[in-house]
Formats: sequence, C-alpha cells, structure tokens
Amino acid sequence: MLFKQLFDNDSSTLTYLLAGDDGQAVLIDPVLEKLPRDLALLKTLGLTLDFVLDTHIHADHITASNALKHATGATSVIAKNCGATGYDRVLRDGEIIQFGAEQLRVIATPGHTQGSLCYLWRERLFSGDTLMINACGRTDFQSGNAEQMYHSITEKLFTLPDETLLYPGHDYKGRRVSCIGEEKLLNTRIAGKTCAEFVAVMQGLNLATPKRIHEAVPANLLGGTS
Repeated sequence: MLFKQLFDNDSSTLTYLLAGDDGQAVLIDPVLEKLPRDLALLKTLGLTLDFVLDTHIHADHITASNALKHATGATSVIAKNCGATGYDRVLRDGEIIQFGAEQLRVIATPGHTQGSLCYLWRERLFSGDTLMINACGRTDFQSGNAEQMYHSITEKLFTLPDETLLYPGHDYKGRRVSCIGEEKLLNTRIAGKTCAEFVAVMQGLNLATPKRIHEAVPANLLGGTS
C-alpha cells in the first residue's frame, strides 16, 4: 500500500493520495492549483488514478476534480446531498469505493454542509471538515447545522475504534494527524459536551467569511474548473 499526505499553503488544505500494491489509486480533496504536483506524483509513482473524491463542496479553494478527471480518466465523486451536478458518481452513507484490491467506506456526516462525507480506509479516517484536530468545521453557511454536526461526530465518528487515525481536510497550526481516542478526550469544541453546549460553542465562533467562497462554491458544484 501507499499513502501520501499533501498540503496547499494558500488554503491550508490537506490532500491525500492512497494506492494499493496494484497501483490503483484515489485522491481525496485535491486543489486545482496543485494539479501539476499531483499529476507529476502519479506519473513518478506509476499509479493509475481510479477516483477523485471530495469530502464536500469546498468554500475556500477550487477542487481539481474535473481537471484530474480529464487528465487521467478517473471517476469524480461527491455526496448525493451536495446537490452538485458536475460529478460522475454521487455517494450515500455506507457505500464502498473499490480501487483495485482496496476499499474505502463512505460515512455521511452532515453538519458542516448537508453533503459532508468522511472516508474510512483500513485504520485511517479522512474526515474532511467534519472533525479536525482539536476543532471541527464551521456550521454557519452552506446549510450547515451544528446539531447535525454533533450527532455526526458523536454517533458515527466517535464510535470508531480509539486507535483510528484521523486525517483532517485542513489544519492551520502545522498538525497533520490525530486519532479518534484523542479527539474524544481533548477536542475543545466537542469533547465531553452535550449537544446544547456544542451548539452554543459553534454559534459563538464569529468566524470571517472565506475569501474565495463566492468563487469556489459555484465552481465546485460543477466539479471545479477543468
């Protein structure tokens, strides 16, 4: 197996490349500006890209989904509940993505957006903007819902084994990996909190609007710019 974690400084986005021993690969949350890097990496490693997977409709960067699809022939994928039209396949909770001999399990986690997904591969969880390291995604736009987020995290992600490695879609402090057990104990937004307490935390964040939201969301609903 092969696993590589990649980073975009401008949007603090973490992209993930996974492949089995047979060279069949997937990319999770690719960034358009990093297309040359990702294509070069696939070529250098001799990989065949089967799927391009987005965890949700991003508001802070444009996905490279369509660009990778056209460059490699990969299938582009998004959640059905995103309402996006620019993808080859839409996913529901519990579906399996098969790439070569490897499998990813789809976990629907509405809250950050209505169409947020996480992907579970072996002992690794790719959590997008649902659960981050000592944080979680905001819930104040794109039909976000803090109560849904609470249930998605506590009833789905926190029921995974404590040793499950957590790989988020973003980190702004140079952190790259956590685990479910650590977030259950130490995540300051949700650990040990009731649903009402968590909702109050999320309502009090007062975060700035993402700089590229008006550009990124319409583009990403169509799979990004090819």
